[in-house]
This record gives sequence, structure tokens and C-alpha cells, in this order.
Amino acid sequence: MIQDNTNEDDKKFQAGFETVYLSHFSGMVRFAKEYVLSKEEAENIVHDAFADIWKIRQEGLNDPNYMLAFLFTSIKNKCIDYLRHQIIVRQTETALQEEFRLSMQMKFDSLESFDQTVLSSEENIEDLIQKAIQSLPEKCREIFIKSKLEGMKQSQIAKELNISIHTVETQMGIAYKKLRQELKDYLPLVFFILSL
Repeated sequence: MIQDNTNEDDKKFQAGFETVYLSHFSGMVRFAKEYVLSKEEAENIVHDAFADIWKIRQEGLNDPNYMLAFLFTSIKNKCIDYLRHQIIVRQTETALQEEFRLSMQMKFDSLESFDQTVLSSEENIEDLIQKAIQSLPEKCREIFIKSKLEGMKQSQIAKELNISIHTVETQMGIAYKKLRQELKDYLPLVFFILSL
């Protein structure tokens, strides 16, 4: 008769799991916190690693040393994923702040130097705007139109054009500078018409 060792293996795994959890949980949280800085995030990462090991229960995990090695690797990888995500979040925030700063600076400069005599100019302001936008380099123009005229977010533009968000940011910076130069005498009207 073949003896079923499943129950025995489960008991052995559970005993090892509880021993490792009770002995090493707080140390693992301290380790994760060194990298993710937040105690709450560190606890979440360690809990997730223990949950993963509980789900898989693969052969060999009954050995506490192997279980510890598995947990360490899992926690390390989860910390890397968390940090990678945080870097992307911060880069996006920085990019949005820089675009906002450039936009505010352009608005400030234009109001400061606005000459109301341009209101009586015979030139059609909309034609001037179109001409200035058309003078932008092709990729720069496309990105500017999608952002400011079509109202798309930088991440949407990057995805649609298959380029990085950094490229979108750079091209928007170029567009702001060129338009500020081209339309320096008309910027308040440009803002009024386009809501830049």
C-alpha cells in the first residue's frame, strides 16, 4: 500500500513557514524599509512575499534556509519593482511641473511686454498663430498640436507616437520657446484664443 505523504508535507511546510514568519518578519520589514523608506510599504512587500510562498508551497520550501533565500529574493525583487514605479511617478511629476513652469513663464513674459497697439493691427492673429505653429519642426508641431489643440496627455501622446514621455516633454519645451519668440508681440491674444 502506497502511503500518502501530502498531509505530512503540508504540516512540515506550515511549521517551517510559521517559524520563519515569527523569527524573521520584523527583520525583513527593516530590510525592505531601507529601500522603500515607508514602513507601511515595507510591511506590504514582506506580506506579499510571504503570501507568494504560501501559495506555491513548492518542494524544497520545507527547508527554512531555502525558504529564507526564496523570501529574500522575492522581497528584493518587489523592492526593485516598487522603486522603479516610484521613479516613473517622480519623472512624470517633474515633467508636468516643468511644463507648467514653462507655460507660466511664457504667460508672465507675454503680459509684461504686451502692447495693446497690436489689437489694432491689420494682421489676422489666427493666421499668425497658424503660421507660427506651422514653422515648428514636424515632430515638435505634431506633439504641440496633440497636446494643446487636441488636449491629449503626455502619456497618451507618447503611446500614440511610440516615443518616450521624455521626448514629448523636450519637444513641448522647444515648441514653447519657438512660439514665444515668433509671437512675442501677440502672446496675450494667443493665450486668449488658444487657452495655452
